[in-house]
Amino acid sequence: MTRVRLPFDWRGFAVPVCLLIAAELAIVLSGYNGASVARPSDIAGGAVEALLDGSMLKATRETLISAGAGLLIGGGIGLVMGVLLGLFPVMYWLFEVPLEAIRPIPSVALIPIVLLIFGLGHWMEISLVAKTSLWPMFFLTHAAVRGVKPRLLEVAKLLRMGLVERVRKIVLPAAAPGIFVGFRLSMGAAMIVAVTVEIAANPLGLGYAMMEAQERLRPDLAFAYLFWVGLVGWGINAGILALQRRLFRVPAQGAAGP
Repeated sequence: MTRVRLPFDWRGFAVPVCLLIAAELAIVLSGYNGASVARPSDIAGGAVEALLDGSMLKATRETLISAGAGLLIGGGIGLVMGVLLGLFPVMYWLFEVPLEAIRPIPSVALIPIVLLIFGLGHWMEISLVAKTSLWPMFFLTHAAVRGVKPRLLEVAKLLRMGLVERVRKIVLPAAAPGIFVGFRLSMGAAMIVAVTVEIAANPLGLGYAMMEAQERLRPDLAFAYLFWVGLVGWGINAGILALQRRLFRVPAQGAAGP
C-alpha cells in the first residue's frame, strides 16, 4: 500500500491540540467568564464567523499583499547586494559601516518617518517590510557567495565569462541553498513586520482586525485572528520547506525511521 507523504509532520499537531484541550478544561472547570480570555471553543466560533462573513479572508489578503510586495522588493535588493559584495570584498569593506549602522534600526521606529512620506496604506507597510526582509537575504546570500569554491570562479575567468554570465552560471547555482534559506527567513520577517505595523499604525490587514476586535471587547475574535496569523505563517513556511526539499533534495525532518 502506497504511503501518502505530507509536506509536514502531522505529529507536530499533538502538542498544540493537547494545549487547547487543557485550556478549554481549565477555563470551564474554573468557572471563569471574564472579558479578557476566551475558551478555545469560543475562539473557533469567532474564527468561523470571520471566515463566513469574509472579513478574515479580506484582512489576510491585505496583509499578504504588503508582506509579499515588501519581500520581493527588499529580498531582491538584498540578493543583488549579497552577490555583488560577496564577489567584490572591496565593496563590502567600503559599505560595511553604513550597512551595520542602518541594520539595527527597528522598522517600527521608522513608522513616523514613513507615514510622512507615504501616508497610511499599503506603500507605508511595504517600505517597512522591505527594509526588514532585506537583511536576512543580504547576509545569507553574501555568506553563500563567499563560500563558492574559488576553483569554480577560476574556471569562469579561464572561460572569459562576463560578470552576468559568471553569476548566472556559476555563482547562483552554487549559492542557491544558502540563498533559499535567506528567502525563508526573510518571508518570516516580512509577516512579523506586516502584522506589527498594522497593529501599531496601519488601518488594514490582520493586525488591524485584531485591534478592532479588542476594541469591540471580542476576545474570541481577537484570539481567532491571532491563531490565524500563526496558521498562515505556518502554512507559508511548510510550503517553502516542501519546495526546498524538492529543489535541493533536503530530507524531511522525521522522515527517517519506520
